[in-house]
Amino acid sequence: MAYEQVLSQDEVDALLQGVTGSTDQPAAPAPVRDGLPAYDLGAPDRVVRSRMHTLEVINDRFARGLRSALLNFMRRSPDISVGPVQIQQYGEFVRHLPVPANINMVHMKPLRGTALFVFDPKLVFLVVDNLFGSDGRYHVRVEGRDFTRTEQRIIKRLLDLSLQCYGDAWQPVYPLNFDYVRAEMHGKLANIVAPNEVVVNTTLQIEFGPIGGFLHVCIPYSMIEPIRDLLSNPIQDEVEVDKRWVTQMSRQMQSADVELRADFVTLSSTIGEVLKLQVGDVLPIELPTTVTAKVDGIPVMECGFGISNERYALRVQHMITHQDSDSKNDHD
Repeated sequence: MAYEQVLSQDEVDALLQGVTGSTDQPAAPAPVRDGLPAYDLGAPDRVVRSRMHTLEVINDRFARGLRSALLNFMRRSPDISVGPVQIQQYGEFVRHLPVPANINMVHMKPLRGTALFVFDPKLVFLVVDNLFGSDGRYHVRVEGRDFTRTEQRIIKRLLDLSLQCYGDAWQPVYPLNFDYVRAEMHGKLANIVAPNEVVVNTTLQIEFGPIGGFLHVCIPYSMIEPIRDLLSNPIQDEVEVDKRWVTQMSRQMQSADVELRADFVTLSSTIGEVLKLQVGDVLPIELPTTVTAKVDGIPVMECGFGISNERYALRVQHMITHQDSDSKNDHD
């Protein structure tokens, strides 16, 4: 029997839309006046114009701290690269999440709201495999199953490390305390804001050799809006001193070899007088009461001189600071 098409394609599409509840009809374009479309002030989308310099600095600190924490936790050094700060709608963020994923809902007090720390399944199973002696090279099928209790315990440990490092990164800017709420595996179950609300998303790519995964930190914009001025202004990261770097530099400088030189007497003479000198000639001098010790020609201390333990020695009487040296030169 010949096939007869009972329904048209338009009717089939209408039935499918009725089942799924979706409406794919294009929205009516905004009226254009003088070549410019009208702006709808009632639209829920927020326009975030300012760049969040401070948040970028916080993310860099977070990556450095997490790298050290994972090295201590897994005994392997990861490569962590930080993506740009993305400002997007929450619905768009959820659509790009893999299923299943480990979506952790966290309160960041005193900020009001709930943030997400999302570990994609590749990263979770890579960490699990490494902790049990593998290198994560074998693909693990994750579709259609929940995380086991062992995997959940490892995920909780990974989340605790991430929250600790993230809190340390925020500490110089705005101290935060984290409260774990719950975990979900599907983004539709983690409704922290409406789908059309704006969120701030940062993605960290964590790699162990050629294999890696992603960690997403998603914060509603309404959550950090009260401190947006603090996050938008460039901060002292370029001028802020890294204490560990300073400590290491100080340690290296203290082990450097220098020459300490103390000149007792300086005589003024002409070239002719020097050429006339012969063996046995006597040059009268007057010993000073103190001598100035120098390092690379820079005065560092005033010393007395004498003999100690049958050896010529200097006794420090006064340390010369830069201010002392400058004032002395100005006086001269």
